Amino acid sequence: MQTTDARTVSVSATSPLATHKVLRNTYLLLSMTLIFSAVMAGVSMALGVPRGVGLICSLVALGLLWFVVPRTADSANGLISVFAVTGLLGFGLGPVLNAYLSGFANGGQIIMLAMGGTGVTFVGLSAYALRSQRDFSFMRQALVAGVLIAFVAAMGLLVASMFGFYFQPLALAISAAFVVLMCGMILYQTSEIINGGETNYILATIGLYVAIYNLFTSLLHLLGFGMGED
Repeated sequence: MQTTDARTVSVSATSPLATHKVLRNTYLLLSMTLIFSAVMAGVSMALGVPRGVGLICSLVALGLLWFVVPRTADSANGLISVFAVTGLLGFGLGPVLNAYLSGFANGGQIIMLAMGGTGVTFVGLSAYALRSQRDFSFMRQALVAGVLIAFVAAMGLLVASMFGFYFQPLALAISAAFVVLMCGMILYQTSEIINGGETNYILATIGLYVAIYNLFTSLLHLLGFGMGED
């Protein structure tokens, strides 16, 4: 991929050829970031990183996602930002996976089911968006509002849990909401690429990666509650 300036990152999506290029670059970069994230998660698990360190990594990744990626997306530095975000999120996921492996007798099965469910969902929704060529831009406002509400609720629950208050039904409801919202995000982001609404493959990649990441962690939580064996 050529990423030396803004013209090579954002291309005009006025032709099918340009749209195909954005889509190809997005899926190529997405596959690379997913592999890198998985490697970082494995390193974190091998090192036995504590949950606190994992949480800090995730918060730093969130800051980069909000304040750095949008500012660097039109340059080669955008690639560095994307790998920094996905690497930190993967590293922060390690302690969570270790908790499932050590806390449940069938922790490995839960993790594999969450991975499989995430993969099948992503492939299925992407294939539908690509084949139907439907424009899902009408979902944008609802998705933004839904993600914001779910995120605020999740942060509130996290703060409450630090003081010894944890409401399991609310946690499950938040995870279920994220599953639905991330499915919508996959449809929306893919539709934006194929219909020319998103011409920057770096932004498209990070959007799809975040949807996949949140879908996986939410499914992991729901499956852990429903299938977990102490």
